[in-house]
Amino acid sequence: MPSRPQAPSTVRRWIKPMAAVAMIFGVMTVFSGGSVLFGSVASRASAGNYVGFVLWFNFLAGGAYVLAGIGLWLNKSWAVRLSALIAIATAFVAFGFAVVVLRGTPFEMRTVGALALRFTVWAAIAVITKRAQRSA
Repeated sequence: MPSRPQAPSTVRRWIKPMAAVAMIFGVMTVFSGGSVLFGSVASRASAGNYVGFVLWFNFLAGGAYVLAGIGLWLNKSWAVRLSALIAIATAFVAFGFAVVVLRGTPFEMRTVGALALRFTVWAAIAVITKRAQRSA
């Protein structure tokens, strides 16, 4: 009796949508960070009290987001590790951000939310894709 192809697990069904989110998130991150870093004085002014190393990290990480998204879309195992690395690096940057804020550096509250969102998204992508990789 011929075997039927197995339906993808519930976890595996989320890989392509997560890859698309990662790529869109990455492109948006590069554009928003780039507009502050390389844009007009008005762009920098509208960003408020940004913390330089956080802005640079987010800008550069945007490229990693796109790369991870492409890798996830193509079902590459390295993309799972890159996703985890992005989450870990974001946690380290958030810790550094907390240190400079506690030392009195002016900041925008939206940066706290953005770092929390970025960490949560990448931690979830890393965990879910790792589970999907194990179930494959």
